[in-house]
Amino acid sequence: MDEKLIQRLESAVARLESFSTGFRHGGAPESDEVTVSDPSILAFDDFMGQYVARVSSAAEKIGGQVLEATKILNEAFSVQRELLVKVKQTQKPDLAGLAEFLKPLNEVINKANALTEGRRSNFFNHLKTAADSLSALAWIAFTGKDCGMSMPIAHVEESWQMAEFYNNKVLVEYRNKDPNHVEWAKAMKELYLPGLRDYVKSFYPLGPVWSVTGKKAASAAPKASPPTKTSAPSAPAPPPPPPASLFSSEPPQASSSKPKEGMAAVFQEINSGKPVTLGLKKVTDDMKTKNRADRVGIVGSSEKGGRTASPSFSKTGPPKLELQMGRKWVVENQIGRKNLVIDDCDAKQSVYIFGCKDSVLQIQGKVNNITVDKCTKMGVVFTDVVAAFEIVNSNGVEVQCQGSAPTISVDNTGGCVLYLSKDSLGTSITTAKSSEINVLVPGGASDGDWVEHALPQQFVHTFKDGHFETTPVSHSGG
Repeated sequence: MDEKLIQRLESAVARLESFSTGFRHGGAPESDEVTVSDPSILAFDDFMGQYVARVSSAAEKIGGQVLEATKILNEAFSVQRELLVKVKQTQKPDLAGLAEFLKPLNEVINKANALTEGRRSNFFNHLKTAADSLSALAWIAFTGKDCGMSMPIAHVEESWQMAEFYNNKVLVEYRNKDPNHVEWAKAMKELYLPGLRDYVKSFYPLGPVWSVTGKKAASAAPKASPPTKTSAPSAPAPPPPPPASLFSSEPPQASSSKPKEGMAAVFQEINSGKPVTLGLKKVTDDMKTKNRADRVGIVGSSEKGGRTASPSFSKTGPPKLELQMGRKWVVENQIGRKNLVIDDCDAKQSVYIFGCKDSVLQIQGKVNNITVDKCTKMGVVFTDVVAAFEIVNSNGVEVQCQGSAPTISVDNTGGCVLYLSKDSLGTSITTAKSSEINVLVPGGASDGDWVEHALPQQFVHTFKDGHFETTPVSHSGG
């Protein structure tokens, strides 16, 4: 109680200091007293003093990259506060004006995403939690039901669900090692649920309320070419780079609207009415492989080492994320993709995940069944399944059920971690020819700790009374 009181007092002092320095020489406050008098801004200050301060306090005890990522997170929330103040003073912008308005927030979030790139850090799960969670701040970009976003409250909840996948890993890894990391992970969750969610619910359930009489939002102005000293015409400037995604470090993979490929393209060409041999070239004798002097039967070392495998392309085929025949989602050969999302699904559709590696797929909505086949280091976050969730012929799979699943089956798999929600504790789990299967369930307390249970993989069979009795092997200290 004393610590919370101190945080509130510090927040009040910070507001008074900003108010005292916010006056112009003429005596009028710079933000027209919005920063001090508006209840939504005052509440956001209290929110930061309570929740953001707790995350920062835990990060200071850890230091290093965790502290660096937390400072960026703190900066992002400070930028959002500035945007909330500007919303009170600005008319609702058009799409171009909104992009320019949100540019400061976008830049900070890109800084957080940059920490997760490159060589994998020992604190990768911390960095991903902080970076992915900041997409929740995009609720301020909601402009109406037709803007392509979920409602602000739902957007905050959905954004945290993806970050929670990595946050849970922090809780499990440091549960018995370092309480500071556990405190950081718990503070991160409470920052968004209930913190940011309840704030948005109280003040902006339908999105930001723009000013009717305020100034117009500025749009990005095209840069003028610098004047030249001579009268000779200057070369045209290169085209600007494509705009970066507002809150994603890599673009989402499109699941439709692609040009026809493979046999579909062949049939399309045949049906076009053009001659079949149109465009073919005559192969002369000197062009045949057996007659070419530049071809030898020895492969040089430079040829062997010249080819490098693409990080996002599987040797077995091109990556896929598409809905086939309206009934089956196919996710194949995805490598190193952490932002795969299926959000337009229903209870009659199934999801088949094949040949993926080092990727994370989020399934938003209820589907009939989900199958993970021949995948390595694959993470799946799903809401509900009607029939079953199946894992076969895989290694290092992590699955998080946020809703309910009647059956989960694991077959011929090595290394599997299942996170069950309170609604899925009645799930029936079937295993066969599998090892290292751990199931984590919510603890009885309200502090968010997970309780880990290892499923047995060794059994003792004894013959008694005319039949075999099978019991799992129990280890002392387990």
